[in-house]
Amino acid sequence: MRAVIQRVTQASCTVDSVCTGEIKQGLLVLLGVEEDDTEKEAEWLAQKLVNLRIFSDDAGLMNKSVQDIRGNILLISQFTLIAQTKKGNRPSFIRAAKPNKAEPLYQGMAERLSTLLEKQVQLGVFGADMKIDLRNDGPVTIILDTKE
Repeated sequence: MRAVIQRVTQASCTVDSVCTGEIKQGLLVLLGVEEDDTEKEAEWLAQKLVNLRIFSDDAGLMNKSVQDIRGNILLISQFTLIAQTKKGNRPSFIRAAKPNKAEPLYQGMAERLSTLLEKQVQLGVFGADMKIDLRNDGPVTIILDTKE
């Protein structure tokens, strides 16, 4: 699994002019699922996401997690994060999990995060053409990959 995490002051997802998820301070998480990903990777990544210390403490140091600040998460599925770009100019998505595997792992990630945060995680719509609006805070953007 690969995730691009952005610390945000606000973020939202819209599908067909309908807002499907919206948060204030917290994390926008773009999630890509690979064909060989399992629940084990999902559990590791969920724990890492809620405990990653990228929010400022009173001294201005990144010492607090989204859990510490009682922040929110907007979770968006994004298979293009799994793109292979070494050869040619057209990205290959051969390693991206098929929807019948990726969607349950995405939904499971949402449930894990909701449990860990003790609040509902906001979502996009799996497989939809989504419009994401965000205000990156910092900017702080971090890439996590369960393979590394």
